[in-house]
Amino acid sequence: EAMTEIEQRILSALLDMEQALANIQTAKPKPNLLEHFEKIEYLTGELPRGTDRDLLHYLHKKSYEKARLHLQGRAAENAEGTCR
Repeated sequence: EAMTEIEQRILSALLDMEQALANIQTAKPKPNLLEHFEKIEYLTGELPRGTDRDLLHYLHKKSYEKARLHLQGRAAENAEGTCR
């Protein structure tokens, strides 16, 4: 199933945030992680009704790695959480 434009933008934002986190030790200046979180929160709010419930769950619970895997079609790699 093809990603919607908003889902593509969320995936891009998640990847940007992961990159910022990966480089945080050496980055000068330090990245503003709050900007990444706010962008993801904003985009999550833009998702339409009928969006995949698992994706919404991951985003609302801030399980960003699980959300990324889900968007990349790798949901099978997500370990069952303790939420269910």
